[in-house]
Amino acid sequence: MDLAQAEAVADVIASQNAAAHRIAFKQMKGGFSSELRDMRGELLELVSLMELELDFSEEEVEFADRSRLDDLLVKIIAHISRLIDSFKLGNAIKNGVPVAIAGATNTGKSTLLNALLGEDRAIVSDIHGTTRDTIEETLNIDGVLFRFIDTAGLRETSEVVEKIGIERTFKKISEASIVLGMIDLTRDFESTCETIRSIVDTIDFETQKLLFLLNKTDISCDNNNVNVHNLVVSLLKDKKITASTPIIPISAKVRTGIHDLRAFLSNSQRNLITDSDTTLVTNQRHIQALTDARTSLQRVRNGLAAGLPTDLAAQDIREAIYHLGSIVGEISTDEVLGNIFRNHDDLVLKSFMPPASKNRKNLSILMPKILAKV
Repeated sequence: MDLAQAEAVADVIASQNAAAHRIAFKQMKGGFSSELRDMRGELLELVSLMELELDFSEEEVEFADRSRLDDLLVKIIAHISRLIDSFKLGNAIKNGVPVAIAGATNTGKSTLLNALLGEDRAIVSDIHGTTRDTIEETLNIDGVLFRFIDTAGLRETSEVVEKIGIERTFKKISEASIVLGMIDLTRDFESTCETIRSIVDTIDFETQKLLFLLNKTDISCDNNNVNVHNLVVSLLKDKKITASTPIIPISAKVRTGIHDLRAFLSNSQRNLITDSDTTLVTNQRHIQALTDARTSLQRVRNGLAAGLPTDLAAQDIREAIYHLGSIVGEISTDEVLGNIFRNHDDLVLKSFMPPASKNRKNLSILMPKILAKV
């Protein structure tokens, strides 16, 4: 069992939902480690050939085919990039899908958080600006872990601490996978429009899901409910938003509509609990190592295109091998040397054989050098 598999054992034990358990169990069986070993093996093969070129630099022999090298770098960089991109989903499964509860002050955000959790986690008050910092809690819904983030209310304020809280609100909205836009049905249309616009302008509809919750249905009239619903639809059209944005009437105080909200959240992430052969990275240490490895390989590509000397390119490849090896705990300075003598002794001799089409140096002159290096 390598280091990545050992870490997966801890993740299996600590998993809080079925999806996270399945990902950790797959990594424990070695799926992720196998991908890393394959990439490291291909890079070791190439850097070994480049090391041979350095050993015989006086003879100007090229063992590593440069076009094949570039093709391999493109392939491995793409593979590493896919693993890095999977971290957002993998982290969401492991630590909870981030759901930001956003809206103006006193629209019922903290009351909604308490209703979802079934406990008084957030302070609820009629005083505007009660929540000045983010409050995060996780909840398992139908096998998927959600991380709900209660945020500071959106409004114009000169109070320093509250302004910092509002800045954090916009940051959390931008980082969330799902945003719950809270609308107070008892507010006037002007302030409602302002709240809707401030939330919509922050959303990236290509990567985020938006759901509007029309709160306080227990104290608002039916006509007002319909009017606010139509207002939300109209403003979304004005923004030319074609993506479907659900609108659910609720009362966080008496907990009506909470079942519909939970059903929406469960259905929106149903793909997280389906079986998949795709490797998902969930460990922050792994992501850092993969990012460093990709940076090193991109330097190799750029350097070779600019005529970088072989020894410098080989050093960057060795760095990438090191970073990939750090994930599974396989770091050895002897690997390249071992790979040379294990796989390429015949290649060395063949490269110096004088073919009919080339005017190479006499083998009898080069053989002492070859033997000395071996």
